[in-house]
Amino acid sequence: MELLNQTLKNIRGLNSEIMEQAKAHQDNLTKPKGSLGRLEELAVKICGIRGELHPKLSKKRVVVFAGDHGVVSQGVSAYPKEVTSQMIYNFLNQGAGINAIASAVGAEVEVVDIGVDYDFPDLPGLVKRKIRKGARDFTQEPALTMEETIQAIEVGIERIKKAKQEGVDIIAGGDMGIGNTTSASLLFCAYLGLKPEQVVGSGTGLAPDKIKHKIKVVEKALKLHQEVFSDPLKTLASLGGLEIAGLAGLFLGAGEERMVVLVDGFIATAGALSAIKLCPMTSEHLIFSHLSEEAGHKLVLEKISVNPLLDLKMRLGEGTGACLAMGIIDSALACHNKMATFTTAKVSEKI
Repeated sequence: MELLNQTLKNIRGLNSEIMEQAKAHQDNLTKPKGSLGRLEELAVKICGIRGELHPKLSKKRVVVFAGDHGVVSQGVSAYPKEVTSQMIYNFLNQGAGINAIASAVGAEVEVVDIGVDYDFPDLPGLVKRKIRKGARDFTQEPALTMEETIQAIEVGIERIKKAKQEGVDIIAGGDMGIGNTTSASLLFCAYLGLKPEQVVGSGTGLAPDKIKHKIKVVEKALKLHQEVFSDPLKTLASLGGLEIAGLAGLFLGAGEERMVVLVDGFIATAGALSAIKLCPMTSEHLIFSHLSEEAGHKLVLEKISVNPLLDLKMRLGEGTGACLAMGIIDSALACHNKMATFTTAKVSEKI
């Protein structure tokens, strides 16, 4: 737990002095003040994260954490758990949605086996950090032990440190794990006091009657583990998945290392919320990329006062929405760093 504790101690807020300078710079660019809207806000925030007036984010990476879930045995997914390992091969063969979008924006894809119930051989592009073969069925017992949860968080922190060593400037967190929308829904209920029917959705495409069953599964797990909900780490252990804990670590590590980090959709938001509960200062560093079409995501984001960048009716996961948002960030920084000021362009400001 030493790495986790050290990371939590080292997370600080954004650089307010640099942000003031960045805002002043934005107001002096050849445009009406505020006319680039959220692009201006993004640029200023990134300056505050990095502590630089003119940051450049050239090397991009998406880290996809993969893990299985014992709760799949309860019939909460339209797909069998074997799809998790099959999709890992698809990622590595460049055949998934995340591969296509990452290629379009110039990002690398790193796949981390943190808890898949399958033994992979050594494969190019696969980081083997398996803690156990899938989380346990949380309708019967805690999904993870405290030790396993901490290990998973620390894997996420380590991936940030490795990325920084390799010159990565901007990183996105993605997920793969059949059954993980059930785990995410549970965490939202436990952390935010929401009701299962407010957040439980179709996941991989459940029919309405199956969604009702999924709600009952969530209700059962909430009742079983309610005594730990005052402790965010125990809550994550009881209800989470290894990939969600890995994402939490990625977001915490990014806060410590002041790396620009993007949160994807429903599952990644569960990881982000877990990180925020462990260290509230983390929220300042996170950029929420898009609104998932998955039921409950909008309500969850409203509860934590987040306005995501995009709403494209997506619910694929994998880091796809976060990867798309990298292009928005490129544009925000291009305007911030490359536009002329009124002085340099010899353009008259308004009277």
